[in-house]
Amino acid sequence: MNVASVPDLRRLLDDFLEYLVVEKSLSVLTVRNYRHYLTRFLTWMEDNSVPLSPSNIDLELTGRFRLFLANYLDKNGSPLGKATQTYHIIALRSFLRYLVIRRDLPVLNPDKIDLPKTESRVIEFLNADQLTRLLNSPEISNEIGLRDKVILELFFSTGLRVSELTKLNRDQINLETQEFSVKGKGSKVRLVFISDTASEWLKRYMVVRKDNYRPLFIRYSRDKSEAKQGEKMRLTPRSVERIVKKYSKKAGLPFDAHPHTLRHSFATDLLIQGADLRSVQEMLGHESIRTTQVYTHVTNKHLKEVYKKYHSRK
Repeated sequence: MNVASVPDLRRLLDDFLEYLVVEKSLSVLTVRNYRHYLTRFLTWMEDNSVPLSPSNIDLELTGRFRLFLANYLDKNGSPLGKATQTYHIIALRSFLRYLVIRRDLPVLNPDKIDLPKTESRVIEFLNADQLTRLLNSPEISNEIGLRDKVILELFFSTGLRVSELTKLNRDQINLETQEFSVKGKGSKVRLVFISDTASEWLKRYMVVRKDNYRPLFIRYSRDKSEAKQGEKMRLTPRSVERIVKKYSKKAGLPFDAHPHTLRHSFATDLLIQGADLRSVQEMLGHESIRTTQVYTHVTNKHLKEVYKKYHSRK
């Protein structure tokens, strides 16, 4: 390809983001993050008088950019976290891979850019006592409390992401078979199972619902809307996050629980009970088993028991 005919990096970035939406089916939030990280990189190039040509991206340039990220301070004087710095480099590698594979441009091999070493993730999950206190914290004598009880039970029963839970519709759940399908990240469809307990609470909630709204979980306020089968009444992910945080405080948990805390608790409970990692991967909807491996720390608590049971010298 003639160098003069190669679009500049900003035009290529727009094409890349469109590719992420149309062909990769990434979420709006993920695409927005890619835009943010890569725009920062291109702006930094301009600020350093580096022409926005793909051929100008080399190891020396990416090294300087990493140094910039390490020394970066936001408007409050706070540095970028190690994880955030890594996300910038992951986005840049993905962009370069797109330029190589999809646009056939002679650019830097993304595999030559090493990812920064990051600290192991600390996964917060609830033990049995904490979980019981949280699940029993809603006041179920009214419809709002019953809704909140079902939300908590369903999170722990299914391991759903908050975005997946808020998108659920009433006609989507098969309470006879206690299962339903959900479209997760990357538009990947997976089968989700509901426990007997969560199923019973969901049935109770469906019975008290007197509206005809399609969303499974709705807000309760005076400004009601029948438009689009009550779509405006659907709870948002942010609202659900506030609900979980509210009950974590009420339950006296040592930290603020989030919807993902219950997803973590779902995964760790399965592993503690003996589930294999590959099955947990499928139930969580993880594309790579490496993502699921962050939960294997829970098996550490069994090491002492194994040691005492099988070590020959008591």
